Amino acid sequence: MTTADRPLVIHTIAELREFVRSRRERGASVALVPTMGALHNGHLSLVERAAGLADTVVVSIFVNPLQFGVGEDLERYPRALDADVEALGGHGAAVVFAPSVDEMYPNGPSLTRVTAGPVGSLFEGATRPGHFDGMLTVVAKLFNIVQPDVAVFGQKDAQQVRLVKQMVLDLNLPLRVEVAPTVREDDGLALSSRNRFLTSDESTVALVLSKALQAAADSAPKGAAAARDAAHAVFANEPGAVLDYFEIVGADTFQPVAEGFSGPAVAIVAASVGATRLIDNRPIDLG
Repeated sequence: MTTADRPLVIHTIAELREFVRSRRERGASVALVPTMGALHNGHLSLVERAAGLADTVVVSIFVNPLQFGVGEDLERYPRALDADVEALGGHGAAVVFAPSVDEMYPNGPSLTRVTAGPVGSLFEGATRPGHFDGMLTVVAKLFNIVQPDVAVFGQKDAQQVRLVKQMVLDLNLPLRVEVAPTVREDDGLALSSRNRFLTSDESTVALVLSKALQAAADSAPKGAAAARDAAHAVFANEPGAVLDYFEIVGADTFQPVAEGFSGPAVAIVAASVGATRLIDNRPIDLG
């Protein structure tokens, strides 16, 4: 990788604002890809999507403590900034914004927070209380710091995407949100920064998530109940995974669909394999 391919690394808000200002003075549009680092090919696909949408791509790398609860894996979450910057080379990122916790929260955890609302208390929000408030708060800060024309997120975090879109709409934020498809291994496992915690045997067990989603999609023409039953049957045959939830939600509402519903929906799942918690989802067409 040449020096020209390697993105610039910026650690302070003031420097990043100056960088973006200088690009805008030259007429450049700006895209933001928010991440927590430990980048994989799924993240790189978001960066490439962003590079096709704007002249300048900012990738943020920040492990946000506000979205981790007591007993969660904040300290364990992988941090590999040098490797991440190397991985980004040649994929279209102009700059990596990698602030410290003190830079983002100089007075301690933010007293002012964005509240996720009813959808934020469901599913991941029920398992991880406060998670989405913390996520939206840091995303709002990043939007304010970068002021991008477009922000790119991955479909794998479907509930997160739904809430970010709602925040942008509710707060009249002047940007658009683009959603890129989930990237998977050849065997169907959705790429995740947490996959590196899985042993070889656990990686095989983890395929139960994508298999359950496939079973739900196959049974979707029979309705929501049949799709749920098919997914639960897959988990029943894999004792190595502990199911947290499997649900079918409206594509727009992210609320569980009523029996008899027909149309586009999203099957969502979360499960633990060993000490690693994984999530996945898949659009399906009921009825």
